[in-house]
Amino acid sequence: MITLPRLYAIVDASRFPDVAQLCSYAEELIAGGVTLLQYRDKSGNARQMLEQARDLKRRVGDRARLIMNDRADFCLAAGFDGVHVGQEDLSSEGARKVVGEDRWLGVSTHNPAQIAEANRTSADYLAIGPVFVTSGKENPDPVVGLEGVRQARLLTRKPLVAIGGVTRSNCREIIAQGADAVAVISDLATSPRKSAEEFFRILR
Repeated sequence: MITLPRLYAIVDASRFPDVAQLCSYAEELIAGGVTLLQYRDKSGNARQMLEQARDLKRRVGDRARLIMNDRADFCLAAGFDGVHVGQEDLSSEGARKVVGEDRWLGVSTHNPAQIAEANRTSADYLAIGPVFVTSGKENPDPVVGLEGVRQARLLTRKPLVAIGGVTRSNCREIIAQGADAVAVISDLATSPRKSAEEFFRILR
């Protein structure tokens, strides 16, 4: 079974005007102690996505584990360390066939039924959310709250990531409900190195 760091940083391409700033942001996070980064691009521009992912891999190297959102094929093409799929993406077993046994596979879930189903797959970790109201998605699923995290913990022994509206002010109570890690986008955006360091201090 894999071990997740407490902080799972998500780098959303839509927040950056170019790949240089995206990569600089990732490097700031790594300087702050981040060892697990997910690259996410919902624009639908496959060429841009692959080019940015390859640039990110070149800049990051082996200093952090890189996870590709949605695209198992791009995970391989960019030399990433794993893929994360949602409920509307390629199935977890389909993704596993593409990336093989050595790369990490994560699956998003939003309710107990999805947790139970994902728990039966070969996924290395599961994500539950949104825990709180989030601006990270255009059409977010219903908020699950802290109780949703607690229920998810009871339904799986796989490593569990809580996502959605996670901040430095609420991350400890999320971990207290049984999550192994918290996934963060917005609350790392300003002063990423300092913000990451503060998350790790809080989550020690």
